[in-house]
Amino acid sequence: MSQTHQVTMSATLAADEAIARRRAAGESVLSMASGEIGLPVHPGLRARLAESADLGSYGPVAGSPELREAAAGYWGRRGLATTADQVVCGPGSKPMLFALLLAVGGDVVIPMPSWVSYAAQAGLIGVRHFPVPTLPGQGGVPDPDRLRETVTAARAAGHDPRSVIVTLPDNPTGTIAAPETVRRLAETARELDLVVISDEIYCDLVYDPVATPAVSPAVFAPERTVVTTGLTKNLAIGGWRTGVARLPAGETGQRLRERLVGVASQIWSSPAAPVQAAAAYAFDEPDEIVEHIAASRRLHETVARAMAERFAAAGAILEPVVATCYLYPDFEPLRAHLAEVHGVRTGAGLAHLLVERYGVGLLPASAFGEAEESLRLRVATSRLYGDTEERCRAALRAEDPLALDWIRASLDRIEEVLADLTAGAAVPDAA
Repeated sequence: MSQTHQVTMSATLAADEAIARRRAAGESVLSMASGEIGLPVHPGLRARLAESADLGSYGPVAGSPELREAAAGYWGRRGLATTADQVVCGPGSKPMLFALLLAVGGDVVIPMPSWVSYAAQAGLIGVRHFPVPTLPGQGGVPDPDRLRETVTAARAAGHDPRSVIVTLPDNPTGTIAAPETVRRLAETARELDLVVISDEIYCDLVYDPVATPAVSPAVFAPERTVVTTGLTKNLAIGGWRTGVARLPAGETGQRLRERLVGVASQIWSSPAAPVQAAAAYAFDEPDEIVEHIAASRRLHETVARAMAERFAAAGAILEPVVATCYLYPDFEPLRAHLAEVHGVRTGAGLAHLLVERYGVGLLPASAFGEAEESLRLRVATSRLYGDTEERCRAALRAEDPLALDWIRASLDRIEEVLADLTAGAAVPDAA
């Protein structure tokens, strides 16, 4: 009897459900485990979805012509000339990534740390994943030199790595790989004949694109780079499940597109038609959508940086916050204190202590592929903007979101928790 890969619940979704159960039981829990963006749906999106509710046919497997044209324009405005024929649409970027792994075939190289589902999806498909560490402060892109070493060794051992995944900007670290690192990654992929799958779903949430640009590997290796994105993060419509992929031009891209569409035809047939109509409106980027995303980006930046200050003051090490709503504090300087006072020696142990004793939900680095003993945590600030639509809209409009009572209360609570957690510890000099 053949063995099947053990299917486990996504760490972020499992944390969401555990926190929901605690709240249902009357417990007070501060949720910072999930990466779902806690913001209301833009009224223009609601209107387009409602207007399209009578679209009941499957439509083309690759997506409607309107959505593919809109996505092509979206990438074109970002310096990646794209035709509608290069675009394939799906019910979320997560199934799109899964389908791409099937379409490319072979084993896959992933960054370490990396988003929770890359390795899990490789396991579900039945292929190996090879984690390659990222450079300090440049999460999401495997160190190009280590990539070459890993792929060469894997092939010598009889394995078949054919692709490498990168994340720009990165989840879980909230950092961005430097353009030079991305260029070297792209050149190494060309040297090793790897397809680059560039997950760019957070690309619109870079705080200052001039100071810290997120440059796609498609700029440096256009003939072998697939770019994916969606509206889950920039427009906070995770429940709508829509994603798009930009395939390379030329023969390689055409062959990959044919395989990807074939996979899609057997899994989801076609994306939900009403959602496609709303997504086409969003990817066309009318002024009201651009302004809405800019407001959400400012909100993410303000709250994430304020949260980072509190973790740094407690003695954790953090890279500068430059994108997304994620922090990745490292409690290594406090290891001795945590072990002696709290009996904590692993990231999972620290996350367990925080939720059980303090009601603060976070994820350990081990959920993102790091060693169990790592004391890094992934912190998501995206659910702190309000528990009602009215409060979330107020947060988007606020000149100073930190002055809002509910956001201030969350920040103050974290400050209290960290003060108690580290009481008596020698806090390293921030300098």
